[in-house]
Amino acid sequence: MYAIAIVRYRRPLEEMLPHLDTHRAYLRGLRDAGILLVSGPADPRHGGVLLLRVPDHRAETLDRIRDEDPFVREGVAQYELLPWLPNIGAESLEKL
Repeated sequence: MYAIAIVRYRRPLEEMLPHLDTHRAYLRGLRDAGILLVSGPADPRHGGVLLLRVPDHRAETLDRIRDEDPFVREGVAQYELLPWLPNIGAESLEKL
């Protein structure tokens, strides 16, 4: 299963910046584990978007990914998690 995570800041950008390094370190760990395929800030910068590969197809895994993000632990952002079943172009995702 794949999922799209929409991350929305709950604080102004200047209050988010002190948490950015730990958030990005967390995302690099997800990438190294093969879970995060790609991420980046929204434009305008009011949050970000993650494309995730969830190996066990479990909602609990998505909850854990959200809950362990330093942004969420610090209460400065919230996630909207959208499980996703790609069709057209899905073979391109398998190359990532």
